[in-house]
Amino acid sequence: MASPTVRRRRLSAELIRLREQAGLSVEEAGRRLEWSRGRLNKMEANKWTRPDLGNIRALLDLYSVTDRSQREAILTLARQSREKGWWANYQDIWRGSLAGFEAEASLINTYEDLRVPGLLQTEDYATAMFKGGQVMESPQISRRVEARLARQTILRDRTRPTLWAVIDEAALTKTVGGPSVMRQQLRHIIEISAKPNIYVQILPDSAGAHAAMDGAFTILNFRDQGDPSIVYIETATSDLYLESPEEIERYKLIFDLIRSSALSPESSVARLTDLIDRLN
Repeated sequence: MASPTVRRRRLSAELIRLREQAGLSVEEAGRRLEWSRGRLNKMEANKWTRPDLGNIRALLDLYSVTDRSQREAILTLARQSREKGWWANYQDIWRGSLAGFEAEASLINTYEDLRVPGLLQTEDYATAMFKGGQVMESPQISRRVEARLARQTILRDRTRPTLWAVIDEAALTKTVGGPSVMRQQLRHIIEISAKPNIYVQILPDSAGAHAAMDGAFTILNFRDQGDPSIVYIETATSDLYLESPEEIERYKLIFDLIRSSALSPESSVARLTDLIDRLN
């Protein structure tokens, strides 16, 4: 799926490259175009929603991009960036760009310490989890659950990504929604982990201290080399996206370390079965 979120990020990177190739600073480029202060900064920082094609053409002229095919490729990228993904229907409750990045990811590596990863949650589990937060009204909870289930369709798409999830055992022993809901959730993980594009490993309590003690994170990797990997970290009030090569490499190392400390996918299924049997 062509994600406008990823296209906007790529467009921002391309505009930076062209400006630097033209030997211009952000301030000088803005001055020559007589733009308000900060406009180009926001464009290059990917802080826009629908790129203006007139602005893009003005920048291409300023940067002396005269090759017709190159200009058209960048303008096509800008047009794709203006499209709306399905997640735009949930702007009333959605924050951040995670769904947009997931839509075009080729590999998603995720670690969760206190809950089941969103892409693996059942409807009842997600509902119970949002209710447990005690900060949302019922209509808002319903919308969030609906959006969460919509996110999961990427795992069934023709261009579905590979999902590799490492889940701390502590997340699986919390009886979210009660024993019945939790049994259903654990069975769902067993069933979905049988799919060829989904791998689940449990990080057992016996592993003790490990490399991801600082908390949950997700690494999103993309097919196109022009789209560098990104690390997503969720907090109670905001979403954090890490993009520097050093940060990416650090989290990739952490994921490799916890994956090596976790049970194998086969042993994880056995542990899930044991957890189901323990539920009253």
